[in-house]
Amino acid sequence: MKEYLCSYLEELEKVKNKNLSPEEKEALGKNLLTKISFFQHERLIHLLVTIFTGTVACLFLLGFLALENFFLLLLFVLMMCLFIPYIFHYYFLENNVQKLYKIYDKIKDFEVTKNSNKVQKL
Repeated sequence: MKEYLCSYLEELEKVKNKNLSPEEKEALGKNLLTKISFFQHERLIHLLVTIFTGTVACLFLLGFLALENFFLLLLFVLMMCLFIPYIFHYYFLENNVQKLYKIYDKIKDFEVTKNSNKVQKL
């Protein structure tokens, strides 16, 4: 997912610097909106998995503290080995989806400006 999102952002940066027609910008906006919804879904899933992993890790830690069973401590350490990378991955997804929002807003600002010019010409 990281590679896919990074390559899509690079593609958008290349396209953003080109002089696109209004139709191309509208098509780009629609495509971007579709991709944003896919990435939002991915982000939601990773948020749920991150919350679950963190909760289970806390339960293993509480179990270890209450029962003094070292197997629970081992499970806690293993869960933390999963939880920490999930935090970083979710952080990556969150920040890059925010970038997609900003790019979409720039495209929409162009369309609003284009439409307001049409109104002024009438």
